[in-house]
Amino acid sequence: MLTPRQLQTLNFIRHFIAAHQHAPSLTEIAHGIGIRSKGVAHRYVQALAGAGYLILHPGRQRGIELVEEDRADMLSMPLMGYIAAGQPIEAIPGQDVLNLGELLGADRYALRVRGDSMIEAGIQDGDTVIIEHRVRADDGEIVVALVDGEEATLKRLKTRLDGRVELVAENPGMSPLLYAAERVAVQGVVVGLLRCYP
Repeated sequence: MLTPRQLQTLNFIRHFIAAHQHAPSLTEIAHGIGIRSKGVAHRYVQALAGAGYLILHPGRQRGIELVEEDRADMLSMPLMGYIAAGQPIEAIPGQDVLNLGELLGADRYALRVRGDSMIEAGIQDGDTVIIEHRVRADDGEIVVALVDGEEATLKRLKTRLDGRVELVAENPGMSPLLYAAERVAVQGVVVGLLRCYP
C-alpha cells in the first residue's frame, strides 16, 4: 500500500503528464507536493516504481513513465450475490463485480492493527484498516490520531464540551484518553477493514 506522500506524488505525476504530455522533473515533483528536497522526491518515485506504478528510464531526461495497465481490473473480483449469516436464504447468483479499487482509492492507505483496544468495533489485532486521509473528523468516527506529534493511535473521536478531545477505546477494559485539543491531530478516518483467515 502507498503512503499518503507516495500517493500524493503519484497523483501529481499523473496530473502533470496529463497537462504537459511529458513527465515532471524531480524538482517539479518536489515543488508540486510541497517539499524542498529532490532527494526525498526521488525516494517517493523509487518507491512508486518498486510498487509497479511507474517505470524509470535511467539516464533519460524526464525518464518517468506511468504504468498503463488497467489496475481497476486487477482490483476487482466477481460479486456472486448474498450469503446469510443468520437464517439460510435462497442462493441467487449475482451478476455484479466488486471493485476493490473504490475501497483502495485516492487519498487512502492501509495500516496493520496492533493491540485489542478496538475489538468492540470489530477491529481485531492483526487486522488491516483502510484509512481515508483527512485532517478533520466528526464525533464518533474512528480515527488515526497523532498525539503530541509523536505517537499515533486508532480510537473513536469524541470532543467534550470544554473543548478537550477524548480518544475512546472500544474495549470495556480500557479507559478513554483525554487531551487538550491542540495535542491531537487527526491523520485519517477508518473507512474499511481487511481480514485474512488462515
